[in-house]
Amino acid sequence: MPILNRASEMHEEIVGWRRHLHQNPELGFDLADTSAFVADRLRAFGCDEVVTGIGRTGVVGVIRGRHGAGRTVGLRADMDALPLDERSGVSHASHTAGRMHACGHDGHTAMLLGAAKYLAETRNFAGSVVVVFQPAEEIGGGAREMLAEGLMERFGIERIYGMHNMPGIPLGHFAICDGPIMGAPAKFSITISGRGGHAARPHTTIDPILAGAQLVTALQTIVSRRTDPLASVVVTITKVDAGTAYNIIPEKIELWGTVRALRMADAEAGKEQVTAVCAGVAAATGAKIEIDYEGPYPSTVNPPQEARFSAQVAQEVVGADRVDANVKPSMAGEDFARMLAARPGSFIFIGNGDSAELHHPAYDFADEAIPAGVSYWVRLTETALAPR
Repeated sequence: MPILNRASEMHEEIVGWRRHLHQNPELGFDLADTSAFVADRLRAFGCDEVVTGIGRTGVVGVIRGRHGAGRTVGLRADMDALPLDERSGVSHASHTAGRMHACGHDGHTAMLLGAAKYLAETRNFAGSVVVVFQPAEEIGGGAREMLAEGLMERFGIERIYGMHNMPGIPLGHFAICDGPIMGAPAKFSITISGRGGHAARPHTTIDPILAGAQLVTALQTIVSRRTDPLASVVVTITKVDAGTAYNIIPEKIELWGTVRALRMADAEAGKEQVTAVCAGVAAATGAKIEIDYEGPYPSTVNPPQEARFSAQVAQEVVGADRVDANVKPSMAGEDFARMLAARPGSFIFIGNGDSAELHHPAYDFADEAIPAGVSYWVRLTETALAPR
C-alpha cells in the first residue's frame, strides 16, 4: 500500500496524539508526561528497543528491518513547548497557563510517532532505524546532553535527519538547501550602571538611559559598518528594563539582545564586536557597562549530498513541484545543529501553510501536514536503508 495512503489512514489517530500533546505542554527537560506518552506508544508499536532517560528525559526507539543487517539511520523530533500563554482559540488549546506548543514540536513528535508505527508494521528495509525524541530544544542543551550520553555510539547511528514545520511554506510542500539552513545564535544581557538623581538636574548624574539609547544605536553598526554586506548577520535588542518614575534618573538599566549569523566566523566575531561597542559607549558617557554574553550556538548546516538526497526523497513523496531545494535560510537557531555536527544528515522544512508565525501565541501546528511528514520519514528510511 502506498505510504501516503497508509499515512492518511492513520491521520485521525496521529491528530489525536498531536492534540493531546498540544493540550499538555511541558518545558525544557521537565517532560515526564510527554516522554512517558512517547515511550508507551513506541512499546505498543512493537519497537525492538525503547530506551528512556537519555539526556534526562529523551526517548529512543529502535526498529530493525526484515531484510537483514545493514546501516543505521536516526530520525529526530523535538518534544518541548514554550513559556507562552496561548491565544490560538482552538478547541485543543493548552490546559496549562503560561505554556504552549508555539513552535510545533507537538506536530513533530506526532509525525515521528506515526512513522515509527508504520515502520514497525512493515519493516521494509535492511539495518535499523532509530527514532530520537529530544528534550530541551527551545532552551538548547537537549541535543548536547543526549550526545554526551553516547546517543550516536550506543545505537550505532551513522546518519541523522531532522524536520521542522515552517509557516509561510504551503501545506504539502517541503523546502531545503545545502549549506547553512538555520543560523548560529548568541544571546547577551548588558547592565549599564550610572549615577542616579533628579530628572531636573541631569548634569549631576551619569544617565544610564542616555547611555543605553546610544548603545542600542551603536550596536547596529556591527551589521551596517563592521560586517561584510554580503554576509547574513542580525543584531537585535529585545528588552530594555529601566526606570521607576517620570522624575527620577535611575542608577542602572538592563538590555537583552541577540546576535545571529549564518557563518560561524561571523557569529564568533559577534562577542568581540559587542564588547568593543560597549567599551566605546562607556568611555563616551562615563557609565559602567557589563556584558554577559552566551554563545554562539552552532549553525545548522546541510552537507550538499545529504541535502540533495532529502530533496529527492521529498520529491518522491509530494512531487518535484512541491519541493524547494534552494530555500532561503532562516536566522533562527536549532538545537539539531549539534547532532549534524556529530553525524552527516540533513534538516528540512515542511510547510505549515498560512498560519501564525512560530513562537506566536496564536500559532497552531497544521494537522493537514501530517500525512506528508509521516510519508517523508518512511520514504527516507526505506531509501537510505534499501536492501543491497
